[in-house]
Amino acid sequence: NSHSFPFIFPFIFPIMGGGDDHHHHGINPEAFPKADQDIAAIKTAKIPLAFRDTCAHLLIDLNKCRRQTFWNPDSCGHERHTYEECGYNAWLQRVEAKKQEARIVKENKEE
Repeated sequence: NSHSFPFIFPFIFPIMGGGDDHHHHGINPEAFPKADQDIAAIKTAKIPLAFRDTCAHLLIDLNKCRRQTFWNPDSCGHERHTYEECGYNAWLQRVEAKKQEARIVKENKEE
């Protein structure tokens, strides 16, 4: 029934962390992007070039856990969440940098 979705959605949405009450779990200091990466450790861990970004230090531990658990999807939840949260934080930093850049360009045009 196509009419059941709107009635179910308000009950599911708060569980998913949305809605007006925003269920944030707090700031995870492990999940912050690092500009200064240990290149030797990344090379030793054989992290592909495409993944050598500001969160590569977290991918080392995640891949180690994945190998130890034979890529079990139910394992390594903390490591995976921390790595994904780092990626999100890196994206937020890029968005904020772009906003600041646009603000500076706008201020320079006004002068």
